[in-house]
Amino acid sequence: MRTPPLILIVDDNPANVEILQMRLAANNYEIITASDGEEGLTKARNNQPDLILLDIMMPKKDGYEVCQTVRQDPELKDTHIILLTAKGQETDRSRGASSGALYYITKPFDPDHILELAKKLLHLEQ
Repeated sequence: MRTPPLILIVDDNPANVEILQMRLAANNYEIITASDGEEGLTKARNNQPDLILLDIMMPKKDGYEVCQTVRQDPELKDTHIILLTAKGQETDRSRGASSGALYYITKPFDPDHILELAKKLLHLEQ
């Protein structure tokens, strides 16, 4: 893991991206963003982030597909992934877990909760 840790935020809602980016950057995390699943995969492959905050309902590739692809990539398979979504059904949560996400957070989310999860995941490795 690099210092500071790199977090990739993948969400097609600019307001969500801005909230997360501001909160995490204020706590000394390096942030990159993507607005759809394809762009998220490209940025993940090119930058190898330490954590991916991943929306599920996005254009081009949904978050489940991105998560599964990341888990199958030998260079990214150990990347931490937190799914952020408005989909709160138990079947959605199960699908998120089976796709390889560590956490499944429903929107609206608490940015402080996301920050605490990031700290927990990223500082365990230091």
